Amino acid sequence: MGGLAGAVPASRIATVNLEMKKPDIARRMARKSGVSRAEAADRLDRMVRQILAHLRRGKEAPLPGLGKFIHGPDGQVAFEAERGKRG
Repeated sequence: MGGLAGAVPASRIATVNLEMKKPDIARRMARKSGVSRAEAADRLDRMVRQILAHLRRGKEAPLPGLGKFIHGPDGQVAFEAERGKRG
């Protein structure tokens, strides 16, 4: 998985409102991880580029602990949420 998992530690990922814009997400990432807004925005950009690169190569783009982006049966990109883990 490499780069996607390393972009933001899973313990630092916050729930994201689907109506949030990129600056809102970067601001929340900065606050939760203790980095500057600029660094958080850069990390977000890298993560999005990695997701898109995976999808363009026909691969799934995993987000550990959350799920994965996949090509849906209709050719559209879809997000498949990870099912709850059993202990």
